[in-house]
Amino acid sequence: MKEKNLNNTDNHAPLLRTSYFRFYEELNDFLPEERKKSSFPFLFTGTPSVKNTIEAIGVPHAEIDLILVNGESVDFDFLLKGGENISVYPVFETFDISPVVRLRAQPLRKIQFVVDVNLGKLARKLRLLGFDTLFQNNFEDDEIVEIAAREKRIILTRDKGVLKHTRVTHGYWLRSSEPKLQLQEVISRFQLQHHFHPFSRCSNCNGNLKPVEKKELNGRVPEDTIQIFDAFWECSGCKNIYWEGSHFDRINQWLDKLNGK
Repeated sequence: MKEKNLNNTDNHAPLLRTSYFRFYEELNDFLPEERKKSSFPFLFTGTPSVKNTIEAIGVPHAEIDLILVNGESVDFDFLLKGGENISVYPVFETFDISPVVRLRAQPLRKIQFVVDVNLGKLARKLRLLGFDTLFQNNFEDDEIVEIAAREKRIILTRDKGVLKHTRVTHGYWLRSSEPKLQLQEVISRFQLQHHFHPFSRCSNCNGNLKPVEKKELNGRVPEDTIQIFDAFWECSGCKNIYWEGSHFDRINQWLDKLNGK
């Protein structure tokens, strides 16, 4: 174990300890270039938890699923003493790591999101695909964390700090600032390709869409629209009316591209 005094002239100064970290796969996105894909030393005093140390390095705990210390899996509460070799892995979506210590709850049975205030366009796209996605442009960070914990939602954010909150169990930091690329990130990260349910949710308010009879639409949509189209849907939330207009074909073309057709 490597230790030395912070101040060699003071025998009572705290010891400076060193542990060695290596982060894998997409966790490197949080690191400066010189620390990416390589082992590097991290200096500290006392005996901090491995969770606090990892977040001090800059990686949110919500993106981590496995930590190995000298080859043994540990939980977030493991205390560092210096000299350890620590390997940190991202969330596993396709591999069974049940024999080792998982650092978050199992993947949520129901896929539903809450997104931060900078991701309104992403929220709309996810709703068009049928995913339950909460968004308001005045959400505070604490409010997002509370909603995620209470309703078991996955946080999508461009703010790394949100994912460092202790109560966060499921979250993802979006690497891109471009909505189309953000959607591709989310689909890939959470393996959503086979879970699309288009035209089932209101892109405006996130409410569910349900069929509505023409006779209930008097005065709510133009008369010529009622004459041209046969199928209509009403949002259970904002009460908007939807029908298969020209936008329907455009959305279907967009869905085909997402599905690689």
